[in-house]
Amino acid sequence: MAEQKPHSSKTWLGKREPLLARRIGLSMQRFLGIEAAGGILLIFAAIIALIWANSPWSNSYFDLWNTEIHISIGDLISLEHHGHPLTLGEFINDVLMVLFFFVVGLEIKRELVTGELNTKRAAALPAAAAIGGMVVPALIYFGFNQSGDATAGWGIPMATDIAFAVGVVSLLGTRVSTSLKIFLLTLAIVDDIGAIIVIALFYTEKLSVGWLIVAFLVVFVTSLLKAVKIWYMPIYVILGFILWYAIFESGVHATIAGVIMGLLAPARPLLDTDDEVELFKIQKIDEVETRSLRRLAFQIKETVPVTERLENLLHPLTGFIILPLFALANAGVVLSTESIGDAFSSGVTQGIAIGLVVGKIVGVTVFTLLAVKMGLCVLPVGTTPRHIVGIASIAGIGFTVSMFITGLAFDDGALQDEAKIGILFASLIAALIGTFILYKSSEREDISTENETTETI
Repeated sequence: MAEQKPHSSKTWLGKREPLLARRIGLSMQRFLGIEAAGGILLIFAAIIALIWANSPWSNSYFDLWNTEIHISIGDLISLEHHGHPLTLGEFINDVLMVLFFFVVGLEIKRELVTGELNTKRAAALPAAAAIGGMVVPALIYFGFNQSGDATAGWGIPMATDIAFAVGVVSLLGTRVSTSLKIFLLTLAIVDDIGAIIVIALFYTEKLSVGWLIVAFLVVFVTSLLKAVKIWYMPIYVILGFILWYAIFESGVHATIAGVIMGLLAPARPLLDTDDEVELFKIQKIDEVETRSLRRLAFQIKETVPVTERLENLLHPLTGFIILPLFALANAGVVLSTESIGDAFSSGVTQGIAIGLVVGKIVGVTVFTLLAVKMGLCVLPVGTTPRHIVGIASIAGIGFTVSMFITGLAFDDGALQDEAKIGILFASLIAALIGTFILYKSSEREDISTENETTETI
């Protein structure tokens, strides 16, 4: 569970006197502090979408997400998709999801600079695991879909959903070691890097060179301002919006703008904790000057990297609002005996389901153990091949990014539905298999520890 933020006794939550504060407010705060909370909300949103899409009110579900919205600033900026105004579903996928990918970019930057990917040897293990977990599922998908429009879906089973995967592992608590959780997280981050490259290179529409030049200029200006240490956040917000619009108009998927801005964010603090930071010895309250307090607040704030501050700020927004909205808008599939039968006889569904379940286990496990055997890296402390198989299965939970790529890969609604059924089925099976393996592995460790203790006595 995440560290809980303390509350002043003068605040509503701090007093704990009102019934709502005590029973609802504090309970909600505890829930949001659980690592698995984001994954739980995703599951809940997906279930609501499925129930709604298969209820007597199913028309209202599809009508809602197909509602056109008009966003424009005069005649200069107008958001349109394929020549028509954005629908609400497209607004979530093309606009709101930019923030999710921005946070992904921040996570990648942090891991590359100060985290588990900051050295070649440290990055070798999750990189090998992620490459295996992308290549093998894609090959399996191609084995089922070698021609026609269905071939475009090869990127779908390559994805790993960080929120779902970490959420499932977190539910096992101390039965999964911290080193294994870090391995899964870094594997998923490297997987995200691969997914971003795939989206940028292979799921791009006709390119507009002019808008791409604008995007490159924005990136150059942003890098220049960062190099000369211009530290005024509103400037970067404006540049981020311009970059997003330029990429949106260029034909490259707009979410790439979020990743780029995330990677450009500084991952090291402006002020090091060892640097001299002004401390004010205040004897009387009237000695406090607003300017001094602002300067001190700035100095304290800048001992924390921008990436970390933005992650802490945006994680609740993306994890508890944007991703559940995405699941609600994209997981609604009409399920009937006929549609399920058609799906499971479809190469799209089979390729995705087998790719995510079998392909991830084989790819992640084999590539990881090969990298260790070749001496490129070592397994996390206390980790056995059985643990790697369990984590590999959990990596088969593709939900969010797989759903996202589905929308890019297929224009045909029938193919999208077949893909979504495959994703939902495979993610559930992968979660159950991975949880079972990791649970049994921890039980075996407990038995071994007890036997060793008995022999010692």
